[in-house]
Amino acid sequence: MTPEICEQMPYKYIEDISLADVCFVAEAKTLLKLLEECGLATTNVMVKDLKSVKRKGKKTIKVEGENPEFLISKFIGEIIFHKDADLLLFSKYTVKIEEPNAKHRTYKLTCKAEGEKLDMKKHELLVDVKAFTWHLFEVKHDKSGWKTRVILDI
Repeated sequence: MTPEICEQMPYKYIEDISLADVCFVAEAKTLLKLLEECGLATTNVMVKDLKSVKRKGKKTIKVEGENPEFLISKFIGEIIFHKDADLLLFSKYTVKIEEPNAKHRTYKLTCKAEGEKLDMKKHELLVDVKAFTWHLFEVKHDKSGWKTRVILDI
């Protein structure tokens, strides 16, 4: 089974990276949008149709990271944590980032994640994501925007 990918989604899944992993590549003009796309891609690995996850509730996710790489890894880790600990699935991510400055030396992310409790009757589940991995992980930033490759352990 593969996720149903909306034509507007700026992420895609890469086949044949690993037998027990799922790989996606996400692209966006800004780091904010890149993080939002990583959130959607992560959820879409677990749920076939993101539209089946209604925005019934909100959860605030906060993470810090020394650089965009750590920010992405921790953010994805929080999405997986809330799926496992609270049985929450999200279909919309609104991210804000405070960049490092004289006051603090890390990136600070605050995300309003919208979604609902996992419902086995309603949500067609694909695979259970266990963790973000550092294997072949990369983040690139140039004049055209941001791009990342993420591999999730399933």
